Amino acid sequence: MAPSRTGSRERYRAQVREEVKKHAWEQIATAGVSALSLNAIAKLVGMSGPALYSYFASRDDLITELIRDAYRSLADTLRAKFDSGADVAGLAHALRDWALRDPQRYFLIYGTPTPGYHAPDDTTAISSEIMSVLLEAFAAQPRGGSPTPFDIHLETHGGWAAGHPVPAATLHQALSFWTRLHGVLSLELAGQFAGMEFDPALLFADELGTLLPR
Repeated sequence: MAPSRTGSRERYRAQVREEVKKHAWEQIATAGVSALSLNAIAKLVGMSGPALYSYFASRDDLITELIRDAYRSLADTLRAKFDSGADVAGLAHALRDWALRDPQRYFLIYGTPTPGYHAPDDTTAISSEIMSVLLEAFAAQPRGGSPTPFDIHLETHGGWAAGHPVPAATLHQALSFWTRLHGVLSLELAGQFAGMEFDPALLFADELGTLLPR
């Protein structure tokens, strides 16, 4: 049976959207997200500006799609790694590998917010999947020592764990992992270690070591 005209149109539309996103990533890599231009991308794909707006209603709509793709890529990467048997250390290295493969994708979701742009709520839901994987990973490993003041605060106020059945200490571990490793990664990807004559991978591993049970 020949493919339907509707199916062909949908495939063509999906192809155009992917091509637009490819050029958008190239623009971001060259000049940053603030320089993203739908009109410039329209010329690259061989259509008029108004025609391109039938694929992405606005610049913010395109940015939202790129952010969703980035969060989904990282969430799926960490979930697949954890489901294959990786522990917390394995997830940490998967995070770094993902960021190094495409720094602009990393900075779009974890860098400086885009002026005037506000992400819709569903992007937060996707990003929460990442924390869910970390909570599962930390729940599977032991935690020693007495509760810290922050543990007690989380236990009292609920925090992010309010709708999730995890102990406050587990949430604390996951938050420490997330904030401290992102700190090292952000500095590395921004080139802040240039000229310091040390291997950022070793610094990352050393910082990770302080976050794991001994």
